[in-house]
Amino acid sequence: MDTFSPLNRRHVLAGAAGMVISVALRPAHAAAGDLTVAMAAYTKGATVRTGKVKLDVAELVDNGNVVPITVTVDSPMTAADHVKTIAVFNEKNPQRDVARFTLGPRAGKADVTMRIRLATSQQLVAIAQMSDGSYWSHTVDVIVTLAACIEGDY
Repeated sequence: MDTFSPLNRRHVLAGAAGMVISVALRPAHAAAGDLTVAMAAYTKGATVRTGKVKLDVAELVDNGNVVPITVTVDSPMTAADHVKTIAVFNEKNPQRDVARFTLGPRAGKADVTMRIRLATSQQLVAIAQMSDGSYWSHTVDVIVTLAACIEGDY
């Protein structure tokens, strides 16, 4: 049987057509306005005030592959007054929602630390939801000299 028999040609053409379709249907990169949309989805449209939250991250990052960040929230962490959730968002990575943490009064203190990847220079936003339903935030502009996780133009 010939290597390029009609049956094999059909399979090759079908595979090529499938690849073209999968590339065409690939999700588009999120636009900068999607940061606002992601934050609004988290807060369910509630007003977000500045304060109580501190996002600790270097404002100049040499390597976007490993960026340490810490989020702390000023709260007594009592049954009556505590942090319920902490969320971190970014402006230009393929996914806007970086992380979400659920806390309670038994956590002792509202302090989370992690390492993230940053595609390029961008804004990071940390938002905390308090037990009274209020939302508080802190925003930091980060400059990245060596970008990570780049899938397209940013």
